[in-house]
Amino acid sequence: MQKRHFNTDQQPAKTMKGARLRSYAYALLCKREYSKAELRAKLNQYAEDPDEVERLLEEFSQYQYQSDQRVAEQVLVSQIRKGKGPRRILQTLQQKQVDQDYIQEQVQETDWLEHAYQLKVKKYGTAVEKDPKLQAKQIRFLQYRGYDMDVILKAVRRSVQEE
Repeated sequence: MQKRHFNTDQQPAKTMKGARLRSYAYALLCKREYSKAELRAKLNQYAEDPDEVERLLEEFSQYQYQSDQRVAEQVLVSQIRKGKGPRRILQTLQQKQVDQDYIQEQVQETDWLEHAYQLKVKKYGTAVEKDPKLQAKQIRFLQYRGYDMDVILKAVRRSVQEE
């Protein structure tokens, strides 16, 4: 049996235009929300004309088929559910090239201390750790998750009576 070797350095053929490009864009957006920058990158891989991609993106934004606002809100909810803090959430939005202003108000209104404390309790229990090494381990864990240091210290030192 002969092995096939595929050259992974080759760029995909830029053959899409018109209805086919539009159909591909709809198919992408049906699967999940994409930021405008992500959708642009996906479409430009296959589109013959980058100007057509821009026109399509503007149309999709105008009719709300694609919305950076929805992407930002979805990222916020998803990341909070995963136990991520504000820094990690803003970093994810930056990677997706979504404006942070869309969710700035929700980020400020969120009780990050409560989220950090619940995450600490889930992983390490309710006991306030006296051993500096174990306390540092909890602090590093919450730092990695993207919480601010003042919130972390309050969460790590918070006792059950303070709830």
